[in-house]
Amino acid sequence: MATTYLKTATKTPETETDTARKVVTDMLAAIEAGGEQAVCDYALKLDKWDGPIVLDKKTIAGRTAGIAPKVKADIEFAAGQVRRFAEAQRNSVKDFSVEISPGLHLGQKLVPVNTAGCYVPTGRYAHIASAYMSIATAKAAGVKTVVACSAPYRGQNIHPDVLYAMQVAGADVIMCLGGVQAIAAMTFGLFTGKPADIIVGPGNKFVAEAKRMLFGKVGIDVFAGPSEVAVIADDSADPLIVATDLVGQAEHGHESPAWLMTTSRRIADAVSRLMPDLIAALPPTARDAASAAWRDYGEIVLCDTREEILAVSDAYACEHLEVHCADLDWWLRHLTNYGSLFLGEETNVAFGDKCSGTNHILPTKFAARYSSGLSVHKFLKPLTWQRMDRAACTRIAPVSARISRLEGMEAHARTSDVRMAKYAAGQTIDLGQPVTE
Repeated sequence: MATTYLKTATKTPETETDTARKVVTDMLAAIEAGGEQAVCDYALKLDKWDGPIVLDKKTIAGRTAGIAPKVKADIEFAAGQVRRFAEAQRNSVKDFSVEISPGLHLGQKLVPVNTAGCYVPTGRYAHIASAYMSIATAKAAGVKTVVACSAPYRGQNIHPDVLYAMQVAGADVIMCLGGVQAIAAMTFGLFTGKPADIIVGPGNKFVAEAKRMLFGKVGIDVFAGPSEVAVIADDSADPLIVATDLVGQAEHGHESPAWLMTTSRRIADAVSRLMPDLIAALPPTARDAASAAWRDYGEIVLCDTREEILAVSDAYACEHLEVHCADLDWWLRHLTNYGSLFLGEETNVAFGDKCSGTNHILPTKFAARYSSGLSVHKFLKPLTWQRMDRAACTRIAPVSARISRLEGMEAHARTSDVRMAKYAAGQTIDLGQPVTE
């Protein structure tokens, strides 16, 4: 039994983290001190945007008026798919109460956050799908106010198709802002007066670092990095489809890992041969990104058994994981670490990224070992409550008093003492040995 790396990455996503950290630290300090004016200054400097930050209905209507009906229909279909899946997720979790012992009722109430900030990236590409992935999911969770941000597209306002997707998904406020300044504005409630309770959405390394640094002041979805894809393939796989799917994600950016894990040397060699030509056939922007990503971050891992692949895959905890193998149910049962799973060649990451219905905002950089992707659950707080009658109180209070005193917490214990004095006056009850030091 052996695992052989036929191609090994020369870089990791962490390679570029230090650069972003210094830039973001300075920007956040400037925005916290300078407020809205500092945000506007960065918008002009970085995005050449000096127009209104918050878009009104008239501006939105004018910007989206020229979108072709077929484009609108596609966006509406995709947003609907995501919304329906999110609504199904919401319906899978419920408020409940249970009488855990006579007279003592405990419960859970699922309460959505009040304000969510949804970041929709625009840069190398116009990420239409990211709009409804975040916004529609937040609205399905019951969030009252969704503030959405996207950068000016090529010096103009928000890309019309992105803007339409934000509108269809249900954004309450739309701001023409990108990058660190957008994350800071949503966190501090600039331009809206509504500080976000949570900020979600993908972005570049500067956006990811801003979310990481502001975590605590605001909730976030995941500690995200560059997009990742892994394909698990056995000898039954189609090497052209495998290679095409790897390239399909490598076009995200220069730092996007693409990994092949296979038990077949034939598949490994075929994919290795196909990758350069598939990348070379891309248009310039995608070719530049995919070429660097495959060169610096691509890997091909050859294993003797599927159990070895399972171990490698779970160690990588990849954001997007495709399985092109026989016995897909075996992989579904045994794989544990991934952001989202795509079983069989009939589906792929791009389907999930764009319109099949599952969410594409997913954990990267090993975070799938302990975290999951964006869902309605990220916007919900499972709040607990309790209620008890006096009979139940007289059973619980003595236990609480005794444990509190064992811990040395006399003030805690006395909250039981006063209740027992009122509800069980004259009874001899062991409330523990009072703390004297």
